[in-house]
Amino acid sequence: MSLLLTNRDYAADGSGGVAVIRDGEELLGEVLFRLTARRGSFPFLPRLGSRMDRLRRAKPADWENLARQYAVEALDGLDGVTVAGARVSRERDGLWVTVELLWQGDQLAVTARLEE
Repeated sequence: MSLLLTNRDYAADGSGGVAVIRDGEELLGEVLFRLTARRGSFPFLPRLGSRMDRLRRAKPADWENLARQYAVEALDGLDGVTVAGARVSRERDGLWVTVELLWQGDQLAVTARLEE
């Protein structure tokens, strides 16, 4: 069990407390954190995070292959999680990456906007 973060702050549960997450939601939170944190930005955990920020410097034709590769690296060691694919799209407010996962027989997807 973990506390739910929304927009980098704890989310309220509607009764004066902090919302908690369980099971698949907890996994998706961990996945989202690992995909959006820049790899190498934690001095004592240099392999934590992803290299998704490098997508902007790559050719759009290479985005999906690179996003899948970066997701596999970022999620390495996360028990039972397999990266099934990745999609990248450019919107007015930046690049959006959707990573498709397999976990305990379920198909899950996480979508994140890459920071500028």
